[in-house]
Amino acid sequence: MDRQDRFAGLSEFVATVRLGSFAAAARALGVTGSAIGKSISRLEARLGTKLLHRTTRRLTLTAEGQLYLDACQRIIDDLEGTELAMASGRDTPVGTLHLNLPAAFGRKHVMPILLQLTQQYRQLDLSVMFTERTSNVIDEGIDLAVRIGALGNDADLTARRVGTQRLLICASPDYLARHGAPAAPAELMQRDCIIGWRRAPRPTWLLKDEAGGEIAQEVKVRHEFSDGEAIVAAVLAGEGLSQLPTWLIDKELASGALVAVLEEFAGAEMPIHLVWPSSRYEQPRLRIVIDALAAAAQAQGSGFTPEALSRD
Repeated sequence: MDRQDRFAGLSEFVATVRLGSFAAAARALGVTGSAIGKSISRLEARLGTKLLHRTTRRLTLTAEGQLYLDACQRIIDDLEGTELAMASGRDTPVGTLHLNLPAAFGRKHVMPILLQLTQQYRQLDLSVMFTERTSNVIDEGIDLAVRIGALGNDADLTARRVGTQRLLICASPDYLARHGAPAAPAELMQRDCIIGWRRAPRPTWLLKDEAGGEIAQEVKVRHEFSDGEAIVAAVLAGEGLSQLPTWLIDKELASGALVAVLEEFAGAEMPIHLVWPSSRYEQPRLRIVIDALAAAAQAQGSGFTPEALSRD
């Protein structure tokens, strides 16, 4: 394929989808409606797939059209951001940054930093997805993700470790009064356990063994919630035991609303990374957000590093 033809039809396709018709796109681009239609038809022929469903009333995207539109929009955003940064004469964060954040952690510890940046840089826009699912950064067009847990080997991604999450197993005083505290990890196979989003068919919690190494202890699941705050609410209600990060339950532990159990086996930690697509050029908006999150993570009480919980 001729490299000069690779972007032929891209602007016509994006304008048509944005404005809803060939005629509207033609007016915006200063060409005829038939020229727009022919350009998109040639684009579909080159790609070997239909991008738009055409009827006399409206145009709608096919599934392939939606994927292509997302890719086109990322290209346009990157180009506009680069042009604005060059025009300004400095590395100015402009355009939309697409982020993927763990729900509870993202809301509590990442969003305040992001909002400070958008107040400082008025041309920086955010598109944030909160999910516990491990998204495909490349395929889903994500600029930056915060990942908690071990990372796989992926040459297409760059990762920067910014913190650690410490885990404790806890329960409410009401639950412990009714059922008692477990004395050994194996008892977790007979207890009501509340877990987060399941990544494997056999649910396990990460514990320390007597030698200080980490072990994966299988647990019996009663409830499964995809949101950390929902898990905390269920544990507070006396529904069972859960293994939770200290940053999420520090206040409840300090007040006695939750009580840590199996503490001699606690202390397992999970790394926190920033992950983004590897590329030769990183947009200013991406670099500034990465550096801001990494710097904020070093502050005391940031949530990126376990705090020693005070005991009375």
